[in-house]
Amino acid sequence: MARLNWDAIGEHWFETGVDHGVFYPVDLETNRYGTGVVWNGLTAVTESPEGAEPNDQYADNIKYLTLRSAETFGATIEAFTYPDEFEPCDGTAVLGEGVNIGQQNRQAFGFCYRTLKGNDTQGQDAGYILHLVYGCTVSPSERAYQTVNDSPEAMTFSWELDSTPVNVTGHKPTSLVTIDSTETTEAKMKKIEDYLYGTETTEPRFPMPDEVVSIMEAA
Repeated sequence: MARLNWDAIGEHWFETGVDHGVFYPVDLETNRYGTGVVWNGLTAVTESPEGAEPNDQYADNIKYLTLRSAETFGATIEAFTYPDEFEPCDGTAVLGEGVNIGQQNRQAFGFCYRTLKGNDTQGQDAGYILHLVYGCTVSPSERAYQTVNDSPEAMTFSWELDSTPVNVTGHKPTSLVTIDSTETTEAKMKKIEDYLYGTETTEPRFPMPDEVVSIMEAA
């Protein structure tokens, strides 16, 4: 039996950065995720799971067991900009060319982004993790307009995201799927990225969790 070894070379893992944002609006006619659209200007995505709160049960004058509440997934998206196609998801409707109104129904969407994964030997180039978030809707974002001064800063947008879990065979429904490039093959990552980002002959699509498994197994 091997003795435990802390901080071995190549095992100082960390995550950093956020890029390759894509959102997939829900097609209202088919209730399926539509063609993916590039989301430029992402500055941060903060994942904020909630729930799973303990509820202690007592019997025979002792703590008998602990039940936990259902867990939910939320996040905060921050960006310098957003694609025009995102406006219906942000409660905006178009009345005419250049004329928009707010406070409309908010369309659901899927969201994908990438974080970098590094270690002590390869830096931040060791790999990356794809994050797929399902059943997303966002709350209105605060927009702070400020005068231009001698230290100008670009305004950032921020959206609070809630999600509705989707089914996964053999498991409880989930809102989040992650795919780690350091734990699978380059061929499998290319296969799933061709689905998510599209190719010269196919549109970018957002596979459901069971589809993700099938795509990875087929590669």
